[in-house]
Amino acid sequence: MIRLVGIVTGLVFAFVVLLAFVTGAYTFATEPHTQTAEKAFHRVAHVPAGGVSYDGLAPQWDVAQLQRGYQVYKEVCSACHSLEQLAFRNLSELGYTEAEVKAEAASWTVPGIDPNTGEVNTRPGTPVDRFPSPYANRTAAAAANNNAVPPDLSLITKARHHGSAYVYSLLTGYRDPNTYTNEEGKTLAQAFPDNMPGTGLHFNPWFANLNLAMAPPLHTTGQVTYADGTEATLPQMAADVAAFLTWAAEPSLVDRVRLGWMVMGFLLFATILAYLAKKSVWSQLKIREED
Repeated sequence: MIRLVGIVTGLVFAFVVLLAFVTGAYTFATEPHTQTAEKAFHRVAHVPAGGVSYDGLAPQWDVAQLQRGYQVYKEVCSACHSLEQLAFRNLSELGYTEAEVKAEAASWTVPGIDPNTGEVNTRPGTPVDRFPSPYANRTAAAAANNNAVPPDLSLITKARHHGSAYVYSLLTGYRDPNTYTNEEGKTLAQAFPDNMPGTGLHFNPWFANLNLAMAPPLHTTGQVTYADGTEATLPQMAADVAAFLTWAAEPSLVDRVRLGWMVMGFLLFATILAYLAKKSVWSQLKIREED
C-alpha cells in the first residue's frame, strides 16, 4: 500500500511539473514580448581594443599600467569612491619601494583618535592603514550624490558581470540620449521618451538601467598627468583604472592561474603514472593466471 501511494504521488508530481512547463512554454510562445528601453539600448561590456594583459590562459600584470591606474583612482575616483579592502602597504606589489609606500600613505588623510583626549581626529596615513572613505557615513554619501551611494571599489570587478570590461565600458560609455542611436537607428528620446534621464542622471548604454547618478568622471584628455609620460586619453585612463581595480579585487590573479597550470600538470603526470602502474601490476597478475 505504501509503495502504491508513493507511485501515485510521484505521478501526480510529474504531471504538475509537466503541466507547468507546457503552460509556461505556451505562454512564452504566444504572448507578445514587450520591448523595454533596457532591452533596446543596453550594450554588452567590452575590453579595450587589443585586449588586456591580465586575461586569458597566461595572464600578466602590466606594472606600469597598474601604477597609472592607481594614479587615476587617487586623482579622480577617490573623490567619491572608497577602496576599503586595500591597505597602503599593498602598493608595494605595484613596484613601489618601502619609502615610496610610506610617502604615498602619508599623502592621504585617514581617521584617527587623539591619544590624549580620545576624540576623533584625522592624521596622515601609514602603510598599515586602509584607503579611507571620502564620506563619514552612507547618509553623507547619499546626500552628496543625488541620493545614490557610490559603491566601494575594492571588489567592483568581482561584483559586476564582465568585471574589468564593465568598468572600462562604463567609463567610456556616456552618450547623449538625444543623438545616440541603437541598432534600429532610434534615439532614446524617440523610442522611449519616458526613460530619458531625469535631473541629476546621466545616460550610459553600458549601465544596467541606462541612467545613473554618476557624472562622467573621465571627460578630458590630459585630465591626469601620468608620471611615465603616457598620453592620458579617455580610453587610456579608463583602461588603466580598470586594470588597477582588477588587481585590487584579486592581487593573486596571475599567481593563481600559474598555480592552476602547475596543479593541472601534476595531475596529468600523476594520472599517467597511475595508469602505467596499473598496467604493470595487472599484466603480471594476468601472466600468473595463464600459468
